[in-house]
Amino acid sequence: MFYDEAKIYVRGGDGGNGIVAFRREKYVPRGGPSGGDGGRGGSVILEADASLRTLVDFRYRTHYRAERGQHGQGKNKHGRSAPDLVLRVPVGVVVRDAATGQILADLVEPGQRVVVAAGGRGGRGNARFATPTDRAPTYAEKGEPGEERWLILELKLLADVGLIGMPNAGKSTLLSRISAARPKIADYPFTTLTPVLGMVRMDEGKSFVVADIPGLIEGAHQGAGLGLKFLRHIERTRVLVHVLDVSLPAEDVWRNWQVVNKELEHYNPQLARRPQVIAANKMDVPGGEEKVAYLKDRLADAYPVFPIAAATGAGLEPLLYYLAEMLERLPPPAPLIEPEEEKVTAFTPEEITIIREGDVFLVQNREIERRVAMTYLDNDEAVRRLQNYLRQKGLEDALQRAGVFPGATVRIGKYEFEYMDEA
Repeated sequence: MFYDEAKIYVRGGDGGNGIVAFRREKYVPRGGPSGGDGGRGGSVILEADASLRTLVDFRYRTHYRAERGQHGQGKNKHGRSAPDLVLRVPVGVVVRDAATGQILADLVEPGQRVVVAAGGRGGRGNARFATPTDRAPTYAEKGEPGEERWLILELKLLADVGLIGMPNAGKSTLLSRISAARPKIADYPFTTLTPVLGMVRMDEGKSFVVADIPGLIEGAHQGAGLGLKFLRHIERTRVLVHVLDVSLPAEDVWRNWQVVNKELEHYNPQLARRPQVIAANKMDVPGGEEKVAYLKDRLADAYPVFPIAAATGAGLEPLLYYLAEMLERLPPPAPLIEPEEEKVTAFTPEEITIIREGDVFLVQNREIERRVAMTYLDNDEAVRRLQNYLRQKGLEDALQRAGVFPGATVRIGKYEFEYMDEA
């Protein structure tokens, strides 16, 4: 089966916990703090692999979690960082955040990678908090939680030329003639149920990739037939070859041309403006010349028309050379999103969002949520340090502006606290 869409859950590994420890050696008086840092959690990474063709591997498994980092140890021993979890996907996959629909990456090159769920950093041990005024800190940090999200993976085939047209127009026969691809061919509609790629090799080492897309029918952009499922696979093509069956009456040939182009316009207006070449197929059937003349008259030279007979191979050479010359002039398709360097986000008190749900006040600020998750809440010294941090970030003022009251519940991430008036 051909699977070109998948929804998966990914979670980066949590960082290892830092620990509280002190040196206790016979000849080392007042050894001081020696708690080591935790290791970093593994990240979940998607990597484009040219050997893969579908997303079938994600049909049977949808949850992926990287390992957490190792906890720190005494004697200033740091925990081991966890390995990254690398998931291989086909070249041409678009990665979206399932919650927001935002495009995170467009993997168009073999070996291209994107981190979709970063691992959490390791928590610091108490040795890292020693100062001249606090030489024996009794607190450390937990590991940072790894990122988690649901992703939509959408495969859009990488092809230079896309074959479009109504069902049974002869697209699969054409592809089998010009390449080594062997699509299923029969004399009934929707013979092709999945997109098929074929490599066309020209002289002097020139070549290009052609995609045979299952036939479009009227209403394809709304889900009729197979159109909606596979229209995405011609979005990356640079040239469209519109295969028309000229064995039909002239009025039907013209109507089929209009129907397919109207579906392209509805699905993506840019597709309708893409360079298009018409392959007038089945010229081996009597009356084909009249249909081609009728078609050229209606089009008024707006599109080049090549009379062909895919079944016999007649007329294919001029068409292929014309396509090869076009592709040399056209630029390669740009990815939907350019790779970006890692972003560093600065959080300020103004970015704290408070959402009230009855007596519950939900705090939304990624840095504050991270700091709370990394605090040992059963350690009084660590809690006092957290309270000072939250006060400096302006959380107290933000809560009061939101109408907080003594006894209300303040939720930060996965943790809940009872608000108490310090006065």
